[in-house]
Amino acid sequence: MRSLLCGALLAAWATTGGAAELDGPVVRILDGDTIEVLHNNHAEIIRLSGIDCPEKRQAYGQKAKHAASVLAFGKDVTIQTHGLDKYRRTLGDVILPGGINLNSNLSKTAGVGGIGSMRQEIWR
Repeated sequence: MRSLLCGALLAAWATTGGAAELDGPVVRILDGDTIEVLHNNHAEIIRLSGIDCPEKRQAYGQKAKHAASVLAFGKDVTIQTHGLDKYRRTLGDVILPGGINLNSNLSKTAGVGGIGSMRQEIWR
C-alpha cells in the first residue's frame, strides 16, 4: 500500500514537471523581479525566475519596479513555481491575465532585466 501511494505521488509530481501552481492577486511590488501575491489569505514573496532586475537604488532600479508594477500590480496571476531560492523565496514564472508571462515581458523591456543574467540557487 505504501509503495502504491509513493508511486501515485511520484507520478503526479512527474506530470507537473515537479512544479506547483498558486494563484492570487499581486498586492505589492518589492522591486523589478520580486512581487508579493496573496494566496489563500497568505502573502507569498515571489522571485521571478530567470530574470535579474536592478535593485531599487541602482541605475534603472525604479524603472524596473515601475514596469513590474504597471504590468502586474492588482492583477490576478498564476505562479508556476520552481522551488525556493537561497533566501527561501518562491521562484516562479508569473502568468498574467491573458496568458502573458511577466518574466519574459520584463526581460524584453530595455534596461529592466535580462534572462539568465543571474545564477539562482534552488533549494528543494
